[in-house]
Amino acid sequence: MEKGLIQVYTGNGKGKTTAALGLALRAVGHGLKVLVIQFMKGNINYGELESSKKLSPYLAIIQVGGRRLSQKPTRTPSI
Repeated sequence: MEKGLIQVYTGNGKGKTTAALGLALRAVGHGLKVLVIQFMKGNINYGELESSKKLSPYLAIIQVGGRRLSQKPTRTPSI
């Protein structure tokens, strides 16, 4: 099994999701598989979730938090 890399983006304000997805897209462009775990503040469907489906199986996003905290992911990523 190969070693992976974990990146954590925290803090107030904007830019965390943008930074994470930017790095994820670069990795996918190099043929790597990426799993993004996104902690949500509300029950809002974001466009990046739909975009990630088009990059499957290289990019998977699991959203948790808000009302999703107790729900299982809609699909199990194969990463």
